[in-house]
Amino acid sequence: MSDPGARVRVTSPRPVQRRRRRTGAAEIDARSQLGEIYLGSLLRAQLRLALGVLSVLLLIGGGLPVLFLAFPKLSEVNVAGFPLPWVLLAGAVYPVLFGLGWFYLRAAERNESDFTEAVER
Repeated sequence: MSDPGARVRVTSPRPVQRRRRRTGAAEIDARSQLGEIYLGSLLRAQLRLALGVLSVLLLIGGGLPVLFLAFPKLSEVNVAGFPLPWVLLAGAVYPVLFGLGWFYLRAAERNESDFTEAVER
């Protein structure tokens, strides 16, 4: 029989290696190639959104003077005693600006939540 006081080391036939799954946030923090791809996709989406909103803003802001230059008779039209260009610039443009701002904010938040969801997978 074996000596009951003898110590025996028992080992597994295969060592267990734990693989740590790196999250997207860890990839971004580590500045790995995958992290750069994640971050680049967010930046491209935000840039595309900003350029789209800016183009609409420039179209409206630049379109009104062109409209009044192309049709000078519109400058003579009065609405409630005020010239039409003043009514459009003072009254109609601000709700459009507010709407563009609201749209941009919601779309930017949606881009960020989509990014966070993709990174946390």
